[in-house]
Amino acid sequence: MSSLLFVVCVSQGNFFWQVKIGYTVGHSISLISLITSIVILSVFRKLHCTRNYIHMHLFVSFILKAIAVFTKDVVLYQVGEVDNCSPGSVGCKAVMVFFQYCIMASFFWLLVEGLYLRALLAVSFFSERKYFWYYILIGWGGPTIFITAWGVAKAYYNDVGCWDIIEKTEMFWWIIKTPILASILMNFILFICIIRILRQKINCPDIGRNESNQYLRLAKSTLLLIPLFGINFIVFAFIPEQVNTEQRLVFDLILGSFQGFAVAVLYCFLNGEVQSEMKRKWRWWNLQHHMGSDTTKHQHPSMGNSTGTTQISMLSCSPTTRRASSSCPPPSSLPLCQDDDSMI
Repeated sequence: MSSLLFVVCVSQGNFFWQVKIGYTVGHSISLISLITSIVILSVFRKLHCTRNYIHMHLFVSFILKAIAVFTKDVVLYQVGEVDNCSPGSVGCKAVMVFFQYCIMASFFWLLVEGLYLRALLAVSFFSERKYFWYYILIGWGGPTIFITAWGVAKAYYNDVGCWDIIEKTEMFWWIIKTPILASILMNFILFICIIRILRQKINCPDIGRNESNQYLRLAKSTLLLIPLFGINFIVFAFIPEQVNTEQRLVFDLILGSFQGFAVAVLYCFLNGEVQSEMKRKWRWWNLQHHMGSDTTKHQHPSMGNSTGTTQISMLSCSPTTRRASSSCPPPSSLPLCQDDDSMI
């Protein structure tokens, strides 16, 4: 009997270690891709708009989530122990509060993405700058209120360990779980509404496309919206914690750790306006490099102030050349961020 228990414990230990390796790799890839995406959206000024600002806040929430996961693992499991925090350790409790805040913030910013896209598609005219501050309050202020309430409740009524162990009968956990479940449910409702709006737009008689092409576009839009709205969390969101524990760990921890990478790929790297702006900048840099090398080539000491040098100087200042170097992307590509109506 004891040998059987030892085998079971070893197998569970290997499973948890594999899960830890899996979500560590996932969060690392997400962290690198999200930081790269923020750099891209920040460097190119033509990509500065309300829609991309919201994307950047979403990216930051996932970055903080990855950092919180790494910090929690270092604090709780730095020497391989399951619980190495003393009951009075304020540092490990602060780490858990930060961890729970980042988790909730990522869900709330997914909700903000849904609210913004719903308003963009359904409302004809609305003040984006005015509503942007409301989005900020929802995305960062909402989690602050709930996590503060949870921290105060834990400190006064259930100050046990590092606050990392969630008991089945603990009522304070619902202070965190309820708003997360509510945001998932609201995003699911927004998801259905947006799919209906997209369906109506695709079936518009002004668009001359056959039925198969219409459903293909609808399917693509649906697949793009799923990681944005976090619809994948609905699979286990309303199932009790003790049911399908191993499947939940694989789904929530490993697959969930790659969600930041998926969001960065879909809404930055595969974004048509981002690609168009990067191609435009690349052509401009190549043109500048080519013209610089040509200027150096023609500025030979024996030539002095020759006609060739004058022509090169005039060419570098020509308005026609400037327009060519900053030409707009082809009409088939997505418009730049100056037009906020091109969300999908």
